[in-house]
Amino acid sequence: MIRFPELDALPVDYAFTDREPDIMPGMGEGPQTLDRQGFRTPLWIQAEQVHGAESIVCGVLQADSVIPGVDSLITDVPNLTLIIRVADCAPVYLVDPERQVIALVHSGRKGTSLNIVPGTIAKMVRTCGCDPTDIHAVIGPCIRPPHYEVDFAASIARQLRDSGVRHVSDCGLNTAADLKRFYSYRLEQGETGRHFAALRLKK
Repeated sequence: MIRFPELDALPVDYAFTDREPDIMPGMGEGPQTLDRQGFRTPLWIQAEQVHGAESIVCGVLQADSVIPGVDSLITDVPNLTLIIRVADCAPVYLVDPERQVIALVHSGRKGTSLNIVPGTIAKMVRTCGCDPTDIHAVIGPCIRPPHYEVDFAASIARQLRDSGVRHVSDCGLNTAADLKRFYSYRLEQGETGRHFAALRLKK
């Protein structure tokens, strides 16, 4: 799986699954794919993802389910794994190590235009008492120019900084540039699998 050094120093476990030849996982197979690639998920929550701007604060009562109508998950519960799926859209990992709050956001072109990342940060502040200056953000692999006409990763980075986030990192990886390593919905015209991003607080 792909590693992000910026997250390694934080009190979290995380994952971004590699492309698997001849396997095309569907929406409900996030835990299985993560387990297969060595990231165990005893308790998990996955977002349905509708390319919208809705986020939800999650707890153990919602464990082992797909939450309908949301593209962003927030929790302060240790060992509860948040999961999203992507194949060109960006996974955005958000960690507040001071208040032990995390979020995982699915932000593609539409979600970015709907300000899902700023909305998620606002909910972290409003419901969990987070301070944006304490939040660490990592933008994962996604499609980028020249393979796509819109650089929404750059827009996400601007949104993060405009929201007061000081610790912003973009991995810079382009899902459309290496089909041996990544799935690309655009280049493969929808006939492709999905990566799964995962994030959880260490106990």
